[in-house]
Amino acid sequence: MKKSGKVWKFGNDIDTDLIIPARYLNVSESRALAGNCFADHRPDFAGGVNRDDILVAGRNFGCGSSREHAPIAIKAAGIGIIIAESYARIFYRNAFNIGLPLLESKEAADALLDGEEIVVDAETGEIQRKSDGKIFHAKPIPSFMEELIRAGGLVPYVKKKKRN
Repeated sequence: MKKSGKVWKFGNDIDTDLIIPARYLNVSESRALAGNCFADHRPDFAGGVNRDDILVAGRNFGCGSSREHAPIAIKAAGIGIIIAESYARIFYRNAFNIGLPLLESKEAADALLDGEEIVVDAETGEIQRKSDGKIFHAKPIPSFMEELIRAGGLVPYVKKKKRN
């Protein structure tokens, strides 16, 4: 699974309230959530993100509440993959459960800048910056987690397994 797009850079400890402010949680439709993603923290995000752009962040991304709305909003906004130094545990599970891939890479999180174009190979864990060809490394996504992502998340994965 390869993704190519523009980097949207965020810092450390981005919590679920920054991702989708609580006042927008009165809906559960993913497109409505996407339209308010990072509404207070980065108002240019929802209107500027393109399909398969890549979110890059520092430590403890997705901390805060266990709401599933946060990864749903990010995925529906168009983000193809998130690269961070580390994740809050519940955000990590919620993201894979809805089919949003994540990689962990301190070197990429430290070096990549907002607006840079990169190519990410989730199977090998290679992250390449297009401007100079520099390659950063992340631990590849385990094969069973890739199956979840390819199926579109945990629910479609389980339905597929029950059919077969």
